[in-house]
Amino acid sequence: MKRPPLNPWLCLAFAGGILYPLFVYFGIAHVPATIIIIFGLALIVLRLVGLRQKTGTTAWIIASLIAAALLIFLSLRDGPLALKAYPIVMSLSVSVVFTFSLFYPPTIIERIARLTEPNLPPEGVFYTRQLTVLWALFLFVNALISTATALWGSLAQWTLWNGLISYILMGIFFVGEILVRPLVKARRLVKR
Repeated sequence: MKRPPLNPWLCLAFAGGILYPLFVYFGIAHVPATIIIIFGLALIVLRLVGLRQKTGTTAWIIASLIAAALLIFLSLRDGPLALKAYPIVMSLSVSVVFTFSLFYPPTIIERIARLTEPNLPPEGVFYTRQLTVLWALFLFVNALISTATALWGSLAQWTLWNGLISYILMGIFFVGEILVRPLVKARRLVKR
């Protein structure tokens, strides 16, 4: 089965999310905080535009709206914290969607797997469920660390975590899973 084409709105939102910590770090001295927060909100709007007219995206839309509401609330209460909140609310919202899918299957990872393997066997469903748990936990821990750097770390520490280290860890996790997947499939075939 052919994968659907990449959604340009979601790609822009993803790229903007990666660049957001750098925008905060380099822009804070030159750009009003309100503009930076609006940039974060615009990234959430890009996600919502990218999700429109797609089936099965209700949880993503609700999570994105809650993330936007939290960002607005924080901007009214604590502007400096709101500047650093975008990665926190996004990591938490994705973690919540992954967790939600555990209770209302198919899980997020199973849906992705079925794009290339529509007849996913029960072992594959189990594996994707476990992987969804791991991603949900990883994203939750990422949000906790991001919160700690926002509250108690310097701007440089926050930027280092949110603009580099967390993405390196996500990449390692993603590549590690790609390397483990064939082993899991081979073990499944041996058991048959």
